[in-house]
Amino acid sequence: MTREECIPEAHEIGHNSQMIRKLLFGVSFAALAFAAEDVVTAVEGTVKKVDAGTKTVVVAAADGTEHTVHFVKKTSVEGWDATEAGAKDGMHGVKEGSHVVVHYTVKGTEKTAQEVDRIGEGGLKVTEGTVQKIDRGAKTIAVKTADGAETTYRITDHAVVDAGKDVGKGAEKAGKVTVYYTEEGGKKIVHFFKGGS
Repeated sequence: MTREECIPEAHEIGHNSQMIRKLLFGVSFAALAFAAEDVVTAVEGTVKKVDAGTKTVVVAAADGTEHTVHFVKKTSVEGWDATEAGAKDGMHGVKEGSHVVVHYTVKGTEKTAQEVDRIGEGGLKVTEGTVQKIDRGAKTIAVKTADGAETTYRITDHAVVDAGKDVGKGAEKAGKVTVYYTEEGGKKIVHFFKGGS
């Protein structure tokens, strides 16, 4: 083979680099689309229906919308006793009429519960106040209540996502926030929070 036969012509090089750019663009676009599907969203509401057969829960939100979410093995639940009747059916003891926050992902039209938090008796505690500081790197939020007390809370990974979508906007406008938390090992852990008006 001669040297001339080994060296590609200029138009071949341009064509190949164009194909590579298109391929990289396509892969990048697909990765972004896939990542967008894994975004965790949260809804607060009342459990309207529990169906252990299909492993779904219907949550009625305050705005009247209903959200059907599917339970999977990795769905974590906070605020129900694992020894309660029905806890072994894959629904972790979740009951109709419970006030909850459900963190879920969407793939196509299906919502999959990542975490379900009971609010109130045996579940998450609630406090309201004004955001003093959000440190996303340290995963903390400092909140000052009406009585002047300031508390710093640790933030779960799901709550961090919610903070970016809801509290960030609320804190910039009014600074009011409702915090839903548990106490674990002497620390207050935020599972969900929303901006006030």
